[in-house]
Amino acid sequence: MTKKWYNYFVSVDDPNAPVVPAGAQAAAATSPAQRVADIASEIAVEPKFSSPVCDPTSFDEIYKAAEIPPAPQGYSILKVAEMLQSEHIRAMPADVRRSSVLVALDAAGVDIKDVIQDAVRRDRALDTYERVQERAVNQMEAQKTQENAQIQAELDKYVAEQRARIQANNDAVTKEKERFFGWRLKKQQEEKKISDAVAPFVTENPITTGSSTASPPAKAGGKA
Repeated sequence: MTKKWYNYFVSVDDPNAPVVPAGAQAAAATSPAQRVADIASEIAVEPKFSSPVCDPTSFDEIYKAAEIPPAPQGYSILKVAEMLQSEHIRAMPADVRRSSVLVALDAAGVDIKDVIQDAVRRDRALDTYERVQERAVNQMEAQKTQENAQIQAELDKYVAEQRARIQANNDAVTKEKERFFGWRLKKQQEEKKISDAVAPFVTENPITTGSSTASPPAKAGGKA
């Protein structure tokens, strides 16, 4: 797939070129795109990275890892981009900017084809590294999702175990209270029997028949 900025360069008209007859203009109009396709076809579809990229934010490191060859005379697509943004020509019309860059390239003995090839290499290096990072992100997401599922399962198991312990504790308390209240009833019955046996022989029965947890009577002479 070609990109619009490729045509930005190859569609430049040579002011010294012969005039194309009107009947041939339609056929000539498709030649820039075809030339871009030809240039792109000469470059490997996917570059091979010879070394790991330690800093993904450094495009220079990505280009270096992809073994992009040095641009002729240093005129890479990045250099051309700087030229187009130069304060001397950036405010000029597009055709003037294109012509200015082409004149500079011609003076340096650089073919615009080499600049476009450099651009294609860098673009494919970035696209390839993007796919590498995307695969890494997807693999990490799958791994962490699996870990989270395992953690959630362990958490659910732990919560269920703790709830079972809480329920067991509550059941134990309920059972102990039932045992205690049953014993208390029998204790009161036993005290009633003792109290009834003591009653004929005393004027004030010393036997308590109620719950021992009731507040004791105030002592004589004590404060209310």
